[in-house]
Amino acid sequence: MMMKPTTGNRRTTLTLPAEYLEMADRIARERRVNLSVVVSEALGEGLRVRGEQRRTEEILELYKTAFSGFSEEELMVLDGIVLQPE
Repeated sequence: MMMKPTTGNRRTTLTLPAEYLEMADRIARERRVNLSVVVSEALGEGLRVRGEQRRTEEILELYKTAFSGFSEEELMVLDGIVLQPE
């Protein structure tokens, strides 16, 4: 389901593992940006990657469904393998 992007920011409280928070804080200091920027970018990237993985899995399932009725020989012909009579 595609969510409509919202404009602006929303303030909330999150509980994060201390290790991740420390890493994000270190990155923020190195880049001279605030912690929210780093966490927001990391979350956005993670959600984008997760969406791509989900679409890839859906496409794979569609291919499996589409080709499930073919025999091994029929699949070889579809792959462009020329079968010679024995």
